[in-house]
Amino acid sequence: MVSRRTEAKWIPCHIWLPKVRTASRGDFMFSADRLIRLVVEEGLNQLPYKECTVTTPTGYKYEGVKFEKGNCGVSIMRSGEAMEQGLRDCCRSIRIGKILIQSDEETQRAKVYYAKFPPDIYRRKVLLMYPILSTGNTVIEAVKVLIEHGVQPSVIIVLSLFSTPHGATSIIQEFPDITILTTEVHPVAPTHFGQKYFGTD
Repeated sequence: MVSRRTEAKWIPCHIWLPKVRTASRGDFMFSADRLIRLVVEEGLNQLPYKECTVTTPTGYKYEGVKFEKGNCGVSIMRSGEAMEQGLRDCCRSIRIGKILIQSDEETQRAKVYYAKFPPDIYRRKVLLMYPILSTGNTVIEAVKVLIEHGVQPSVIIVLSLFSTPHGATSIIQEFPDITILTTEVHPVAPTHFGQKYFGTD
């Protein structure tokens, strides 16, 4: 996990990275989904909660916690959509917005083509889903769109599987108050994730 002010805490990821080149699509998806679940659960742990009393089916009362209202997910299409099911598995009623951003292959500049969010997103905490942070440009553009819709960087949590040091640093430098969760920071990121996951490689 890489969080604001570049503090670091690691989630093990050796279950997937060594097999990227030779894994079948089924094995790739299985391992990727395991990593996605780890990152999503840690992201949910970062959201605000409040204490509540839970009554069990047997009538026993238990002092627990529940999320405060006002959370949502936003996936950056297309690879970010691979993380949506993992989020719904953990929080089935959560609303999910979408952003379509494409980068120019030569200049690496990102351009926003589509954005659709819950109408009250400016009041929500946002889990921004994008598996691979290579240059960080795509996430930076997505955060700018969220800011245009009234979302403050301090309530945005970026969920990713892999990040390069350059990608994470670029995002933190642009938005110091943002939080980034990732399973590994490595100089080389598997940028073909979306093609492998959706079978278009």
